[in-house]
Amino acid sequence: MELSKREKRRVRLEKVRQESREAQQEYEQRVGQLRQSEDRKQKSLKSKYILIGVLVGILTLAIASYSIFSLARPGPYDSFAKCLNEKEAVMYGAMDWCKYTQAQKGMFGKSFKYINYYEYQELPGIKKTPTWVINGKWYENVQSFERLSELTGCRI
Repeated sequence: MELSKREKRRVRLEKVRQESREAQQEYEQRVGQLRQSEDRKQKSLKSKYILIGVLVGILTLAIASYSIFSLARPGPYDSFAKCLNEKEAVMYGAMDWCKYTQAQKGMFGKSFKYINYYEYQELPGIKKTPTWVINGKWYENVQSFERLSELTGCRI
């Protein structure tokens, strides 16, 4: 039995519709796979950012903890500097611009806070900085710890 033109057209149209549905399903599958791939990439990237954030946080916490611990720890010359202060040893200098005054301060490190220090303008007659005044005598230039110990009797 032969099909009429109308039936042939209907069969062709149905065949085209079926091919179109299959193509649409294939397209949707590809789009779905691409979306899953993109989602995986974004999750991976997000995980990396989270990991970096956690590491930066840990590093920041470690640095802050070390800083706090370092500030709380006494300086190595605290007792020596306190003794110099008790013996009324006074250092005059020019902290802003004199590299020798800065070097003398650097020798004491954190312990310098216990040194009786004044700017050189506060004592008329100072020609060199730093100048130490110990028992009424002036000692110009940077003084070694040994020399300061000899002059004051303080143990290093």
